[in-house]
Amino acid sequence: MPITLAEAKVGMTDKVNQQVVDTFRRSSLLLDRMTFDNMLSPGTGGSTLGYTYVQLKTPSTAGVRQINTEYTANEAKREEKSTKAIIMGGSFQVDRVIQNTSGAVDEMAFQMEQKIKATANQFHNNVINGTSASSGAGYVPNTFDGLKKMLTGTSSELSSGIDISDANAIGSNAYAFLDQLDALVAAVDGDVSMLMMNGDMLLKVKSVARRAGYYSRQEDAFGRTVEYYGNIPLVDLGKYYNGTKSVDVVDTSAASSSTLGKTSIYAVSLGLDGFFGISPTGTGVIQTFLPDMTAPGAVKTGEVELVAGVALRNTLKAAVLTDIGIKPKTA
Repeated sequence: MPITLAEAKVGMTDKVNQQVVDTFRRSSLLLDRMTFDNMLSPGTGGSTLGYTYVQLKTPSTAGVRQINTEYTANEAKREEKSTKAIIMGGSFQVDRVIQNTSGAVDEMAFQMEQKIKATANQFHNNVINGTSASSGAGYVPNTFDGLKKMLTGTSSELSSGIDISDANAIGSNAYAFLDQLDALVAAVDGDVSMLMMNGDMLLKVKSVARRAGYYSRQEDAFGRTVEYYGNIPLVDLGKYYNGTKSVDVVDTSAASSSTLGKTSIYAVSLGLDGFFGISPTGTGVIQTFLPDMTAPGAVKTGEVELVAGVALRNTLKAAVLTDIGIKPKTA
């Protein structure tokens, strides 16, 4: 039975695991609202977390006919697709003396929270930039295919070409950009669950939306402020640490003397008929492993794991607007 993280939490008896799930939900609006098809059941060897599904490529159409004529035949086209869940997370170590003298800030809880945030950011990175291939420039290899790969070259890939890199450009191009945002929303079949982008792009969308009266924000059950374009949540997918520095999940190209720095916005309709997650059977999408602080051993190890992937059952349930100029040309 498909579950959300909120529903997975209900099935957990351990209070710590419930708190960890809530921390994942606070760290990621995408994880909080995504539905997971928890049907993965690896074999005895545990060798695969694969998931096969049928993707609707082209919907059927209807028409009209005249008396004594036939309809023009047209069939919906579908394709068998395969994806997989991957194991994301990490471990951390805390000396028992530091834990026992940590005072107001519980060191184990602090390290756990930071690991959860890093894991959520890694999930975001895979959702956008993942590829099942072993290599690929600009992609995260050996994961599942992310939206950038899924949408490249499809009818759901729209190009902007608009400059909103500074106040003057926004003043001139705000309404043309709003038309493009509306076209992005319209390209998705059904309701758009969220618009996903990086932080710099979010600032531009807010600026443009305020000018037209389409911007609002609300506080959710976690006390988190969620910003909206009309009634669609705006989501900053944040940054991830690539081993050297923190970089945006949705990247912005480098500006030059002749070109703007450009980025993209992704629109998705969440649900089992659209863009959804996959996870192991039961409530095993998130697991935590905490040490017994009373057991022998000076250094204690904790671990956090998120076992998940994504699938797009209908190619019209997601879209991307690329080539949006948000960084001015260099001198």
